[in-house]
Amino acid sequence: MSSAAVQIEESWKQALADEFEQPYFPLIRQFILEQKNKGKKVYPPGPLIFRAFNLTPLPAVKVVILGQDPYHGPGQAHGLCFSVPHGIKPPPSLVNIFKELNSDLGVPVPLHGNLEKWATQGVLLLNAALTVNESEPNSHASCGWHRFTDAVIRKISDTQQGVVFLLWGKFAQEKATLIDTTKHFILTAAHPSPYSADRFFGCRHFSKTNELLVRQGKTPIDWSL
Repeated sequence: MSSAAVQIEESWKQALADEFEQPYFPLIRQFILEQKNKGKKVYPPGPLIFRAFNLTPLPAVKVVILGQDPYHGPGQAHGLCFSVPHGIKPPPSLVNIFKELNSDLGVPVPLHGNLEKWATQGVLLLNAALTVNESEPNSHASCGWHRFTDAVIRKISDTQQGVVFLLWGKFAQEKATLIDTTKHFILTAAHPSPYSADRFFGCRHFSKTNELLVRQGKTPIDWSL
């Protein structure tokens, strides 16, 4: 999987060119092929692996929401963290995100879980691992994706200005060391999963994000779906 073979939006392709040429990067593809050869189903489908990047070009990034890895149920993962395609029931974490959004901004709870509208407004919905085996959470966590997405976070930090990073849960918060806080904003909260949602509720990250964007003269996010 050389840079020439990676189907990814042009600004990201240029910004991450060095990563695509690193020795570890072809090993990710090799790992995925090995999983498939063992009879594993890998999510999301190949054309959707870089969907978050294709919907949110690097110069357009205003907000980053960081997830751990894709949903591992049939039809759920489509390349955007926390998001599911139309027609797929929103998982519990996403339901809790919608509850907080409703409480924070009065946005009606959506009837679907597709967050592409956020992505097209500059919200990069980034998972730390971009693939996963069916029914095996974190099964691709050590194949090289974390090195790649750490480089993505660093690249955003280095090249952009005033990005709001939403780090939910301990795993995401450990990525704070990759972000230059003299240029960017970090908002932290517990993870919206049912196990910790009682500490996620009330974070008001959606209104706080828009306040930070407006303060910089940027267009706020329309969080309604």
